[in-house]
Amino acid sequence: MRKRTLDIILIAGVLLAAALLWLWLRPVEAGGSVLVIQDGQEIARYALHEDRTVTIGEADYNVLEIQNGQAAVTDANCGDHTCVRTGAVSRAGESIICLPHRLEIRIIGGADSSVDIVAQ
Repeated sequence: MRKRTLDIILIAGVLLAAALLWLWLRPVEAGGSVLVIQDGQEIARYALHEDRTVTIGEADYNVLEIQNGQAAVTDANCGDHTCVRTGAVSRAGESIICLPHRLEIRIIGGADSSVDIVAQ
């Protein structure tokens, strides 16, 4: 009987972990936006649910691709390419930074912008 109880606890734990992982990785709701900031000034704002590819800058450029509710820098001519290696972001509060070009791409709005935790 003890072995059956442990099996039930293990199955419940795995199901709980899967549910939490699904909640954490789900894409942002349709209300989210991609905010593009350069030198501390907002230069553009795009809807996260509208697919598009945008080149930011001319001599110093970053290519921003918004697709399937995610935003990613897919190409840049900066030296370290950290912004490209960051990958796609989709949830409120996530950002991509390119320090050489003084560029920040930030996800705002959507369902995930509410309070995550309350301290008592």
